[in-house]
Amino acid sequence: MPRGPGQVIVGLTGGLGTGKSTVAKMFQERKAVVLDADQIAHDAMEPRKLAWREVLDRFGEDLVHRKDDVRINRKKLAARVFGDPKALADLEAILHPRVLRLIRQRLHRLARNRRVRLVVLDVPLLLETHMEDLVDAVVVVAATPEVTRRRLHARGMSDEDIARRSAAQWDVSAKAALADHVIDNSKDLQQTRRQVNELWQQLVTTQRKQRA
Repeated sequence: MPRGPGQVIVGLTGGLGTGKSTVAKMFQERKAVVLDADQIAHDAMEPRKLAWREVLDRFGEDLVHRKDDVRINRKKLAARVFGDPKALADLEAILHPRVLRLIRQRLHRLARNRRVRLVVLDVPLLLETHMEDLVDAVVVVAATPEVTRRRLHARGMSDEDIARRSAAQWDVSAKAALADHVIDNSKDLQQTRRQVNELWQQLVTTQRKQRA
């Protein structure tokens, strides 16, 4: 992928409940541009777009909220696909090519912006979908199983929900083994922010030296 002078592209991923979105926001506070794959996928399913039509054709017209609100009810969709490998694979076949294409387009535009020093691709399935080829470094956000379970319970997820959703991703330890950098988000936010700040400095400085 093209990059602007001194620009770094980071792939950010993690496990369910590890706090990846929290870390993405911390990078954003440092003026990184964050491309959120989940949000891009949601945008692709907005009413009347091609993915919206394909999702309804595959999973049923009853997925819309109501007659006067034809947005896809994502909770219903998640309940329909998680725990059903064939259904999940079908949804991924609809969304992943579009998400990848949109991310590539946005990276091309950002490469022309000399003010952008760090771009963060926030992608839950970064490694599973082999999108690490787009980035300079893979950063995995990790946390202990006890911490992640407590966070997910606080969101209202049952143990069954957690198990079904976790089955759709690699275990975080497997991701960490392939990472260039691991951020431990098991403790307080201050410690997590310190790790993010140190990593920011390391990434930007190293990339600048490599391209000097």
